[in-house]
Amino acid sequence: MHHTDIPTRADVVALATAREPWSVSIYVETTSGQTDPDHVRIDLKNQVKTATEQMTAGGADKQTIATFTQAVDDLLEDRDFLRYLSSSLAVFIRGGETRYFRVPNILGSCVEVSDRYYIKPLMRALTFPQSAYVLALAQSGVRLVAVSRDLPATSIEVEGIPADVAEAAGVDSIRGRGSSGRSPQGRIQGSEGQKVRMQEYALAIDKAIAPVLAGSKEPLIIAGAEPMTSIYRGVSSYQHVVKAEISGNQEGRSDEQLAEAARPILDELYANKLKGLCEQFGTSASNGHAVTDLGDVARAATAKAVDTLFVDIDQSVPGTIDEETGVVTLDDTADASNYGVIDEILRRSLLADAKILAVRAEEVPGGGALAATVRFPV
Repeated sequence: MHHTDIPTRADVVALATAREPWSVSIYVETTSGQTDPDHVRIDLKNQVKTATEQMTAGGADKQTIATFTQAVDDLLEDRDFLRYLSSSLAVFIRGGETRYFRVPNILGSCVEVSDRYYIKPLMRALTFPQSAYVLALAQSGVRLVAVSRDLPATSIEVEGIPADVAEAAGVDSIRGRGSSGRSPQGRIQGSEGQKVRMQEYALAIDKAIAPVLAGSKEPLIIAGAEPMTSIYRGVSSYQHVVKAEISGNQEGRSDEQLAEAARPILDELYANKLKGLCEQFGTSASNGHAVTDLGDVARAATAKAVDTLFVDIDQSVPGTIDEETGVVTLDDTADASNYGVIDEILRRSLLADAKILAVRAEEVPGGGALAATVRFPV
């Protein structure tokens, strides 16, 4: 059994490519479960009951159902499973395999039984991960703090990070000795000398945190006062430094206070990103490279033509999509014989390397359940 807190795109692709009869996907909102795991346990058991009813109605044998319920019982017996919770829990079970993710996004509780997993709600965590790093800069010290939506903010130990400006410059004091402002070596004087020291400090910080941030795409929010923040911004090698920053002296602020100050910046960052993508959608639509009709998007996804897919995270449309033509057949029966059409469109788009945006209904261009820009007309 594996577990990860926030899924990577590779995790979701692995789930998207899994095919096996009686694959069960369960989502449980756990926001209030931080202090009351019993509420989560009850909700999970209710979803299990619904799943077993669907499996029975679909003709699953007793051994298959027993294997599924045993997998859930094993999870509930794991002491760490309900000890640390975020906003939502996603559980995927098929045969002898169980995977679960604790994600910082609020997802509605639901259950799906099919020959494939229901992955659409999980994509919300990739669209808006609600996590970032905060780099708190001061001449007297530096902290790298990991921030997520609901879990406590935590300082990360960074090997080789300088204790302060003077250490980075290899001197006793940034101001040097005596009233002349001359450094002990006598090389640099006054405020210009201080700026050189601060630049050396910023370069040392950037070098130290580079291995920690390697491969990450998380936003990095700088916290501190001028001129230190501008000097650091000028030397940073990280590609995802956010323009907005937490200004002022940060020495007295706790990790959690830094996280609280970072969250509105994250919200604005994602709102601006979504606005820009919607504007791009409008341009694509005027050029004939966008579709909003369910059938048109399904055909485009089947032809691997989708470039960017906007999908309503909450809406579900039961049915099937032809593997070759992409023709949609709707079916209102909530059982194990069909799957979510929107989820299948998302799956096909994801596996064709499209950009997926799992958003709220009002954020989907055109006002439907989904919308897509396309690489070529279908």
